[in-house]
Amino acid sequence: MFNRIVIAAAAVVLTTPLAMAGPIDNACIRSDRARGNAPLCGCIQQVADQTLSRSDQRRAARFFRDPHKAQEARTSDSSRDSAFWSRYKKFANTASAYCR
Repeated sequence: MFNRIVIAAAAVVLTTPLAMAGPIDNACIRSDRARGNAPLCGCIQQVADQTLSRSDQRRAARFFRDPHKAQEARTSDSSRDSAFWSRYKKFANTASAYCR
């Protein structure tokens, strides 16, 4: 019985960091601007988890690789892009205030 508990606890400990990483965190860690700043990237991911859907997070993560995509979304005439940009601005403002 004790062995099962130890094995289960070890599995949780070993998989928790992987479960916490999200699209924003991964893109942030790889970006030149963050320079591997894991605590900052983790904080930004926490805000993303609270303010963006998973699909919005994947879309926003692309901005780290190609900032021009953000400009395209911001200036788009599409109502879908406008709605996304509104959610993204809320996320960015919240992350900026919370993760300083």
